Amino acid sequence: FSYKCTNKRYPNALCDNRGINIPKLESFIIRLLLTDKKSFLLFKNLPSKPAETEKIIEQYLQHVPVAVLERAKGIKVLITDIDGVLTDGGIIYDNAGMEFKKYNVKDGLIVQHLKKAGFLVGAITGRASQVVENRCEELRFDFHYHGVKDKLKKLTELMETMELSLEEVAYIGDDLIDLPVLTRVGLSIAPADALPYVCAAVHYVSPLDGGKGVFREAADLLLHSKGQLVPLVDNLVKKEA
Repeated sequence: FSYKCTNKRYPNALCDNRGINIPKLESFIIRLLLTDKKSFLLFKNLPSKPAETEKIIEQYLQHVPVAVLERAKGIKVLITDIDGVLTDGGIIYDNAGMEFKKYNVKDGLIVQHLKKAGFLVGAITGRASQVVENRCEELRFDFHYHGVKDKLKKLTELMETMELSLEEVAYIGDDLIDLPVLTRVGLSIAPADALPYVCAAVHYVSPLDGGKGVFREAADLLLHSKGQLVPLVDNLVKKEA
């Protein structure tokens, strides 16, 4: 502070033999702001938490092209492949033939917030796997289809049922089977380790590999494009405070 405890304007000491007296310190700050114009302006111009959050998110997503964020504004449905997107593409079998996969919890956590924001979230995968079905159910996807060989046909039928267009769909895929969908939806996304000819066909290639948060980044950029990510973070910060 620019004022000492012995200042004539503030005769009460801010410290006692146990250290800083917090109630007196709070009272001092309030009186200072009310009586000292320079101090009031200093505190008034300090960045607020929303401004800090906005700056952090802008830095986090600064690599995303403006054209991609513009496309994201029209999206109502986020659909993902599973193997190579929600996972790193690896499959582990034990001696009994049981299948194991590893998922990224950051991908899963954002699903509930997407749904609260009004997005539909689902999966269309070419493989049929109980462990994948379990994961989709755990995340409470609005829909999930397994063992689908013609993903575009399934997606077209689904959108007709929902009375939505392909332009309102964002899809994340990484391999040949995804190309017919990736080249027709409103926003197509591939993980960094997708095959080169897949990366060449999409609107946006994430810097993140499959199973390493590519779904989370896609969800975050969708929320951010609609101005919903900053309020989401700030509301949770206030709830924790």
